Amino acid sequence: MAFITRFGVSIEESLLKNFDHLISRKGYQNRSEAIRDLIRESLVQEEWEEGKKETIGTIAIVYSHHTRELSRTLMDMQHRYYQSILSSLHIHLDEHNCLEVLVVKGRGAEIKKISDRLIGTKGVKYGKLSLTTTGKNLK
Repeated sequence: MAFITRFGVSIEESLLKNFDHLISRKGYQNRSEAIRDLIRESLVQEEWEEGKKETIGTIAIVYSHHTRELSRTLMDMQHRYYQSILSSLHIHLDEHNCLEVLVVKGRGAEIKKISDRLIGTKGVKYGKLSLTTTGKNLK
């Protein structure tokens, strides 16, 4: 197990009270674990912004499969980036709309580029890139 360092933090009482309510709602056992998660979240964000480290993420897009040539265009793009797209999930939401979720892995800048191209494709109604990490740089 890693050596644990204890440190003090100065914080306004009202901010601490709000933080305690938040961590209680999320089910944290204590402030330390919540603060560790906030630090990890910042480190993951930094990995993505740097753009050079290997990262993991998901790209979710919603679109109408009735939009002319859209399904084919999206499929062609996915084949073009097959080395970065690890998996895809396709769900029929109703008679017209589909949800596609892609699990992607690669350098942050490349994943962002793929996400922007997919989400920006004419006919895509909504898209979102969700960032995560390989965990290699987190303890």
